[in-house]
Amino acid sequence: MNALTRDLIKLTDIAETQGAEKEEKLLFREHFHLMPPVGWLNDPNGLCQFEGVYHAFFQYSPFDAEGGVKMWGHYISDNMLDWKYQGVALYPDQPFDCHGVYSGSALVEDGKMYLYYTGNVKLEDGEYDYIRTGREGNTVLVSSEDGIHFGHKKQLMRNTDYPDDLTCHVRDPKVWKEQDTYYMVQGARTKEDVGQILIFTSKDKVNWKFKSRIESKEPFGYMWECPDYFTIGDKKILSASVQGLEGGIWEERNVYQSGYFEVEGDILSSYKLGEYKLWDYGFDYYAPQSFETEDGRRIHISWMGMPDCEAYTNLTIADGWQHCFTLPREIYVKDGKICQRPVRELDYKETITKTAENKLQADSCKAYDLKIDKIQNNQFCIALAEELLLEYTDGRFRMRFTDNRKTCVSAGRDCRYVETDEVTNIRVIADVSSVEVFVNDGEYVFSTRYYPDKYSINVQAEGADICLAEIK
Repeated sequence: MNALTRDLIKLTDIAETQGAEKEEKLLFREHFHLMPPVGWLNDPNGLCQFEGVYHAFFQYSPFDAEGGVKMWGHYISDNMLDWKYQGVALYPDQPFDCHGVYSGSALVEDGKMYLYYTGNVKLEDGEYDYIRTGREGNTVLVSSEDGIHFGHKKQLMRNTDYPDDLTCHVRDPKVWKEQDTYYMVQGARTKEDVGQILIFTSKDKVNWKFKSRIESKEPFGYMWECPDYFTIGDKKILSASVQGLEGGIWEERNVYQSGYFEVEGDILSSYKLGEYKLWDYGFDYYAPQSFETEDGRRIHISWMGMPDCEAYTNLTIADGWQHCFTLPREIYVKDGKICQRPVRELDYKETITKTAENKLQADSCKAYDLKIDKIQNNQFCIALAEELLLEYTDGRFRMRFTDNRKTCVSAGRDCRYVETDEVTNIRVIADVSSVEVFVNDGEYVFSTRYYPDKYSINVQAEGADICLAEIK
């Protein structure tokens, strides 16, 4: 342990202790969503199940609720809902990661956990744009035999090991194994400002060679970050968070997008990318990562936030913390469509409190699961905390706040929508300061943060079955 590590440990302990002292007084701390103990949280990293225990690492800046130098915080869980904080797993304490332990993934093999991540280095202050000059994106490996204690970091690749037509932006390694070969994908931005994904191969998890790249026929955004690749049934899914989409429908979406391509063929040889579809149509969703559970489920978790967005804010900043993860979601296929649903473990934490037909009203509910089934002719309206509306008009399902001032429930958020011919069912998972809405069995999902003064539910849906369950 070097002097920098020791100092960072002391400073982090001070910040977390001060945060814990005022925990009970904070208004918007979530009940079952993973949050930072104090300060800032963003991307999920190193998601895995290791010897029966779920591990979630996260981008963490404990000293500033509005961001700062990044390290990896660490939670574990037996059910993906009750998370126990384990402290900081990785500090930015080496020459190759001194300005941030950036995003990466976990590989579990032969009783060991291998964490791959991007070590961020900004070489100098001044006139650098940090796109083509002035920074390093290093690929780093660290391993553990118990999932808690980690060994020495090993730098595997630096920018000179990547193709020379790229900018300094190469990051976010995701690693998996097929037969006797390990594969790694990383997001990249070319010098022509085109986003793509790089593929590397290895026989020993340490020595990596560039193999090929995945790209769209026409330029599609300037950066594809947080890449992920997996299969669901017979579908091959390439996930990427895309920056730089402009014009048309993207003007009514978020600053950056998180979605996926269905892949025809083989990404290692001949392939074709399908239409880019969003994982989530709401306000707060970015940088998702997936992993496979020991029982074979594909689980998706995302940062419930949005970078570089000045349109809205989070009222928790005043309390010294910001952001959370989405509820873990199972990805599955229904009628040929990629869908998402809350992890089934949630069922064991619920108690049904109210059932009704046509309409339902309830007050003071902060954490709940609301299901509206058998919706007739798209006729429904759902009002949460009086100011967040879920409704269908003119062929669009909308999530809409009635007041978009930054000091009210929305904290500046306005409206998001998806075009669909029919809405037959809706499931709303609400926590103290978050809402996740699953439409048509999760064909479409909407996520948002919100900050009510008063909690209430009002459902109008003639002919529909409505069920409200409290989440403990």
